[in-house]
Amino acid sequence: MDYPKDYLYTKDHEWMKLDGDEATIGITDHAQSALGDIVFLELPRLGRELKEHEVFGVVESIKAVSDLYCPIGGTVTHVNEQAINDPSVINHKPYSEGWLIKLKISPSSKLTHLLDTDTYEKYVQSL
Repeated sequence: MDYPKDYLYTKDHEWMKLDGDEATIGITDHAQSALGDIVFLELPRLGRELKEHEVFGVVESIKAVSDLYCPIGGTVTHVNEQAINDPSVINHKPYSEGWLIKLKISPSSKLTHLLDTDTYEKYVQSL
């Protein structure tokens, strides 16, 4: 499995890439592989305020329906329309074109609960 080194991860299998006070969020290679072929995606509206670990959407595959959990608090600034129109992009490119949302990070948000790449890889191997 592929896990970019400059990303942060959750035990719910979301990833987050920081760029200043903005975070891009998606699901990990492990998550998309476990789900199988993704056929439907529901994401929040622009401007929605999200809290850490709040459900922000749903991903549906041929195997299951799974909630998406926000790794950090913030305001939705972008939604990936390409992924909504063609959810299979998440299976093929989960860390690039398959991103889900972008948030302006809440000033009160903390990153201490997020996992670095090595810790996430060890976590996945323990499952």
